[in-house]
Amino acid sequence: MPKAIDLYTSPGCPDCAALKAWFAAHDITFMEHDLSRPGAADKAKTEFGVRIAPITVYEGQVFYGTAQEQLPRLQRLFGLD
Repeated sequence: MPKAIDLYTSPGCPDCAALKAWFAAHDITFMEHDLSRPGAADKAKTEFGVRIAPITVYEGQVFYGTAQEQLPRLQRLFGLD
């Protein structure tokens, strides 16, 4: 199973909801970070070069873009394809 996963989300984001549902369906635990909280978007921009949700971070790898763009890469990464 994957180690620590950080998922940066925004309220009302359908791609964020899709990724959260995918992680839950595969029993993959993640830590959610709300980009609407003060300083969170700035931290994401500084650390990952992007501040638009969703952002998935796993063992130094950063994935961003729509859920449709991220899911094939995440499936391969976790051996779920």
